[in-house]
Amino acid sequence: MTRITIGQFYPTNSPIHRIDARVKLIATFAHIAALLIVNNFVGYGLAALYIINIIHISRVPIKLLIRGLRPIIFMLTFAITINLLLAPGDNILFQFAFIRITMEGLLSASQMALRLVLLIIGTSVLTLTTSPIKLTDAIESLLRPLKIIKVPAHDIAMMMTIALRFIPTLADELDKIMKAQKARGADFETGGILKRAKSLVPILVPLFVSAFKRADELATAMEARCYRGDSGRTKLQPMKMRPADWVAVGIIVIVTVIIISSRWWV
Repeated sequence: MTRITIGQFYPTNSPIHRIDARVKLIATFAHIAALLIVNNFVGYGLAALYIINIIHISRVPIKLLIRGLRPIIFMLTFAITINLLLAPGDNILFQFAFIRITMEGLLSASQMALRLVLLIIGTSVLTLTTSPIKLTDAIESLLRPLKIIKVPAHDIAMMMTIALRFIPTLADELDKIMKAQKARGADFETGGILKRAKSLVPILVPLFVSAFKRADELATAMEARCYRGDSGRTKLQPMKMRPADWVAVGIIVIVTVIIISSRWWV
């Protein structure tokens, strides 16, 4: 769990780090939308090439991103298995009893695996190259038009950023609790489903207690610093779009259109 990269920030002086956080948020949403629309390997290949170039420019270690995929191995395996066994198709590759694997199922499972991997890596690049403060300002800026209908943009942005920031913190806390319970003789790897579920109680209870304690400490710290939400707040570094940011927007639009249009190439 300590290998989770979503929510972590990797500080370095790269062109991707210097891009406006709003542009990176839009790029992430466009990346997710493109992956959900595309349904062929050409599109996934273009998306992978795009992400690889972004990683190279951002100077984020590729090992860090690969390490972040390890916690989702179970979910990835489950999604691949479901698509492999349940996808309809006539071109049978293997059949034994009720197990039936088809070419269509194999293609569907491969596409699902690529989609999940690219989604996780793309989201991780956003948080690894954007500090929590800039991410909060970017979310608030993009949600600002909703203030017309009384949507609390600042509060939503703050909650989303805190939630992202707490993912690696709670993961680290979970790892410490599990190690402490194992040192006391707890067993989380043997037995049936019910036994494993019961063995999680000594982990979940202290984890929730720790989470509520951290939330209370954070609230106290914010009140001690006279935090009162969006009312009367000013920005030390107001967000401004630079020429390089507009160039990045143009590249994002072109790349997204190319990836989505590949749906109709095959």
